Amino acid sequence: MKMSEKTRDLFAGGLVIVLGLGTAGIGQRYKVGTLTSMGPGYFPSALGLLLAFLGILIAVSALSGKSAIGQTITAEQHGFADKFDWRGWACIVGSVLAFMLLAEYVGLLAATFFCVFIACWGDKTATLKSSALLAAGITIFGVLLFSKVLHVQIPIIRGM
Repeated sequence: MKMSEKTRDLFAGGLVIVLGLGTAGIGQRYKVGTLTSMGPGYFPSALGLLLAFLGILIAVSALSGKSAIGQTITAEQHGFADKFDWRGWACIVGSVLAFMLLAEYVGLLAATFFCVFIACWGDKTATLKSSALLAAGITIFGVLLFSKVLHVQIPIIRGM
């Protein structure tokens, strides 16, 4: 049985609303805190409410007759119905694993750089120079954000 796009968008919107409200509800079990002194429940609560709001937008767009995602393009139309992008997936998973290992043993600086650098190689059009520049930029931003602004307890360079 084929489901119409409108029905599919309604179900998707409803699912996103339920997931968002569930996440916000679980976040409320923890201390939320304030904007200047966030507790462990602040981020899940805020993210859950944002997710629920997006679910409402998806459902409203389905009810109004306009698709929330526009024209659906199938894999057959792109020509990769039979191909799976193993390189992309391997680079993404590898970048997360690299971050976990490097953050533990070398610190935030190297972990962030290599996480982004490895993830860039999932894109077949990435060059060594563009990957290194993107990794360097995100590393500078990430280290400043997480160590100086958010005070995450990962040393910038392990042993220092």
